[in-house]
Amino acid sequence: MTGKKMKKTLAFLTLLTAMNTHAADIDISITNATKGIFFTPILIAAHSSSSHLFRTGESATTELEAMAEGGDISGLSSMVTNAGGMVVSDPASGILNPGISATASMNTGSLDRLSITAMLLPTNDGFVGLDSWEIPSAAGTYTFTLNSYDAGTEANDELAGSMPNPPFITFGSGGTGVETAVSNNKVHIHPGNIGDSNATGGLSDLSNTAYRWLNPVAIVTVTVK
Repeated sequence: MTGKKMKKTLAFLTLLTAMNTHAADIDISITNATKGIFFTPILIAAHSSSSHLFRTGESATTELEAMAEGGDISGLSSMVTNAGGMVVSDPASGILNPGISATASMNTGSLDRLSITAMLLPTNDGFVGLDSWEIPSAAGTYTFTLNSYDAGTEANDELAGSMPNPPFITFGSGGTGVETAVSNNKVHIHPGNIGDSNATGGLSDLSNTAYRWLNPVAIVTVTVK
């Protein structure tokens, strides 16, 4: 092979490698690592580096607000697909209970970022989140944890009338409100529920023995094939 042909062959192989650097079949497992916090339907998104489900330190979009306050992932799902990404919606087929895992599989093609989100119950506007994690090009198993975030769109008053009331959560009553106004209107690490031990009064309608938590709140395992 002549030097010129060798260079052309090497250039082609380099281009081919670059095109397939991030193309991957991946399996994703998400475990709710809390004691008593529930995850609403989960959204898993593969997308480019120019897209985000949320950004820490920035104001929440209306789509993120809908997810963080009510568990509605449809807006975020449409936002991702309209930007050329792909999603797996609700791999747990509903609520993901504490200690339980949900799994999904994706062929990411040329998409090289992975994001995950779901509302935390019971909270005002808390959610578990992964923002634009770079999908490794090397095959292997990658395990990491996720923190909880506050969307900054609603005061964390911890009152039953301010958050979804599913039957599997026991709310108190008569609380006067832990917080009366939004103290940070940007997406930020969630401070956690404070709660109290007064089921018919006090500041919070949440039990401080059942619904407090510390970060991290989820364990994720990604297997790149």
